[in-house]
Amino acid sequence: MKSFVFSERADRSLDHIMDWSFEKFGQVQADRYRNLLVNRCEAIAAGTAHHQSCRVMFADDLREDLRFARAGNHFVIFVETPDEVLIVDFLHQSADIAGRLG
Repeated sequence: MKSFVFSERADRSLDHIMDWSFEKFGQVQADRYRNLLVNRCEAIAAGTAHHQSCRVMFADDLREDLRFARAGNHFVIFVETPDEVLIVDFLHQSADIAGRLG
């Protein structure tokens, strides 16, 4: 299994998601959702998560190596290298994803 790392942007997004989840639903649900997102990152790194090119779903002018996998109400945006998976961002399904990635 490859390792995965979070970009600074992904770290900030995950913190924001957790803060929002805590405020709306409490600590238990925030922890559950964080686990869901991290588990999806682990599955991506293991090669067991279904994923697609961001070009297919969001905009055909995005980087060719930019990929996504769904996790709850979020897309896990990532780039895979031979050695690791870089988690670029976590974006909510209602966000302007093409605009945020472009």
